Amino acid sequence: MIVLAGTIGAGKTSLTEILARELPATAFYESVDDNPILPLFYKDPKRYGFLLQIYFLNSRLDQLRQAQALPASILDRSIFEDVLLFQLNADLGRATQTEVDIYRSLVDNMLAELPNGAGIQPPDLLVHVRVSLDTMLARIKKRGRPFEQIENDPALYEYYQDLNARYDQWFDDYDRSPKMQIDGDRYNFVEDPKARQAVVEQVQSAVADLAQD
Repeated sequence: MIVLAGTIGAGKTSLTEILARELPATAFYESVDDNPILPLFYKDPKRYGFLLQIYFLNSRLDQLRQAQALPASILDRSIFEDVLLFQLNADLGRATQTEVDIYRSLVDNMLAELPNGAGIQPPDLLVHVRVSLDTMLARIKKRGRPFEQIENDPALYEYYQDLNARYDQWFDDYDRSPKMQIDGDRYNFVEDPKARQAVVEQVQSAVADLAQD
C-alpha cells in the first residue's frame, strides 16, 4: 500500500493515476468534487472546519480499510497529513486549538496498533510530492476550481503560502512508514513523458527496496 502526500496542486491525483497504471495497483482518490462540505468550508471556514475534517477522516478510514485488503493499492491522499492541515486552519483562526487537539487525539486512537494486528495499518511507502509555491499556485489556477482561486478570496494566498511551507517539516517528522520525496518542480510528470518515466522508476526502485527488506 502506497500513500501520496503533498500540498494542494502538487499533482497527487495525476501521479496516482500514473502509478496505478505502471505498477500496477488499485487507485483510491480523495473526495473533492463530490464533497458537499468543501464548498461550505471555503465560504465559512470557522463554522465548517471541524465538520470538514470529520468528513475527510471518515472517508480516508474507509479507503484505508479497503486498500490494505488488496495486494497492491495507492491512495492520492491519506489520513496521515490531515492534522497538519487542520492545525494550519486553527493558526489562521479558522478552527480552535481545542478542536485540533480533539481531532489529533481521535486520529491517534484510530491508528493505534492493536495487539491482534487488526485495525488500520500504516502504508508500506509514503511518497511526498514537493513543489514550490509558484508551481502550487499555477496548478491551482490551471485546474480552475472556483472555491480555490485567490481571485475569489485573496486571503487564500496566505493560506497556500503557509501550507506549502509546513509540508517540509511535516515530511521530516513523518515516521509511520518508509518514505521518499519527489521533486515536483524538477519532474513535471503530468505533462512531460520523460519526467513521468523518471518518477515511475524512482517509485519502482523504492518499492523494490522494500521487497528486499
